[in-house]
Amino acid sequence: MKQFLLIISLVCSLTSCIKKAPLNPEADIETFTVDKTFLTGDVVIDQANRKILLYLQPEAYKNGIVPKIVVSNGATLSPASGDSLKFGSPISYTVTSQSGVNRKKYDVVVVMVGSWTFNFEWWGINDPNQYEFPYGDDGAQVWTSGNPGIAITGVDKRPDAYPMRSTTDGYLGTKAAEIVTLPGNDISKMIGIKIFPGSLFLGNFNSSSAMTNPPAATEFGQPIVGHPVRFTGYYKYAPGPLFQDSDGNTVNSMTDRCAVYAILFNGPQRLNGSNILTANTIVARAVLPDQSAKSDFTRFDIPFDYTGGSMPGNQLMLAIVASSSAEGASYRGAIGSRLVVDSLRIIMQ
Repeated sequence: MKQFLLIISLVCSLTSCIKKAPLNPEADIETFTVDKTFLTGDVVIDQANRKILLYLQPEAYKNGIVPKIVVSNGATLSPASGDSLKFGSPISYTVTSQSGVNRKKYDVVVVMVGSWTFNFEWWGINDPNQYEFPYGDDGAQVWTSGNPGIAITGVDKRPDAYPMRSTTDGYLGTKAAEIVTLPGNDISKMIGIKIFPGSLFLGNFNSSSAMTNPPAATEFGQPIVGHPVRFTGYYKYAPGPLFQDSDGNTVNSMTDRCAVYAILFNGPQRLNGSNILTANTIVARAVLPDQSAKSDFTRFDIPFDYTGGSMPGNQLMLAIVASSSAEGASYRGAIGSRLVVDSLRIIMQ
């Protein structure tokens, strides 16, 4: 009898020690799936700015869509997954975490690139990280940069702490895009990133891949209709004093170079940092040939080269990429390199 009571006592003690697992505090939209026949480009979940970016065929915009949405484990969504969306008025989703502590609102944005002239006159600021991003002259937010990934490393929350920002040192108008190569910080160096090369590109930055697979985080391209023939614009460039390799060692025999190019490719899947110049879906290229220093604004006019590319399909996408360090994707470059671009334009046939 005493042994039986001892067992009961132990069971009760163990039961009292077992606590319920904490409720999940996350409140994210993890996937947002739309029938691909309705899309001109893959859906983008912009976690940094809490936006769902849709690239729709005209009929889908007119008739509406029925998305399938996956949220964080245990979270609730309003409106619900599977509800029909009709466009013409603002649309947003609210995700409430399982714990009820966190709530996030995602705005749905239908992206239509109506103009392929970019003067970089209009800029927004991400809250709370305080990095800048440009709007198109027609109000479309089609540009991004590596800034969202750099924010994860804990840089100071002010625009000039990031490698891509606006500048009043422009060619036309009041502003231009300034792209610089900055030193990495303690957190980035822990994962082998010694420099923050500046970048600006058409597409999306996927913050969820920034620390684990940086090349996959840069998702290049926006849908385009038509036949691009030339890529024009203005730039100036000053390389930093000391080129360094990915380990942070100075390479005296090398001078940093900028990179400015446009890539036309078959979508709807975007290209990334591992295949932007090599993918077999590339149709044509327009690459700035002179990547050296330019103290004054210099005009470029580059024809698209269609030789050796894939045949164009019916879901074309275009990426424009500018970087202050041409080998920045491999974290090679010079701290202090500075590229300014202004008045970029894609000329159609």
